[in-house]
Amino acid sequence: MKAAHGRLISEEGLRHDGRRPDEHRPVKMEVGVLSNADGSAMVEFGRTKVLAAVYGPREPPQRFMLLPDRAILRVRYHMAPFSTSDRKSPAPSRREVELSKVIREALEPVVISELYPRTAIDVFVEVLQADGGTRTAGVTAASLALADAGIPMRALVAGVAVGKVDGVLVLDVDEVEDSAGEADLPVAGAPDLGLITLLQLNGVLSEEEFEQALDMAWRAIEDLVRQEKEVLRRKYQGVSRA
Repeated sequence: MKAAHGRLISEEGLRHDGRRPDEHRPVKMEVGVLSNADGSAMVEFGRTKVLAAVYGPREPPQRFMLLPDRAILRVRYHMAPFSTSDRKSPAPSRREVELSKVIREALEPVVISELYPRTAIDVFVEVLQADGGTRTAGVTAASLALADAGIPMRALVAGVAVGKVDGVLVLDVDEVEDSAGEADLPVAGAPDLGLITLLQLNGVLSEEEFEQALDMAWRAIEDLVRQEKEVLRRKYQGVSRA
């Protein structure tokens, strides 16, 4: 249901924050931000800030969960109580449980889990500040944190959401656009494999709009993965020179 907002696309075709319809919010990425994790990353999409930490592979205390031929990937998505304007309960919500599953399924196709049978790889995704796009920023941060932890992966994954606002398709929707928009299409994938690992649609798009939105998302994902590679390259080039 639409929130009570006026038009969010100006007569000049600009969005409420001055972006063009196909323009992503400013992106920041950093790896190795936590010294006590095996791998970690911070990703910012505009005002949305997400921290990811990876531990493992390790043997979990619940042995019944172990698989004989591969590692299990466990993901916990959580929004900090201070991440939204209204204080959120620290208890896990149904949405957080659902998004934990969504992020895990977006990562499983690229993690080479068969190298670590009878172990668990734990990924913690903490939303520090929420302004739309937390699941796609979470997937991106988790992918970076896995790479930072040295977990073998077939490719890096990134995500972005395309929305429909005032009848216009817009890239990387923020909270205002998400709450007032007519549709929302979160997408994640691994461009190096030509693989989409997350595709959800809330709302209604025509077939032509869907194809256009998917194309917008894929071009943005390719750019985000290039940024991921550059962030990792900078860190490990620095380590090799030290």
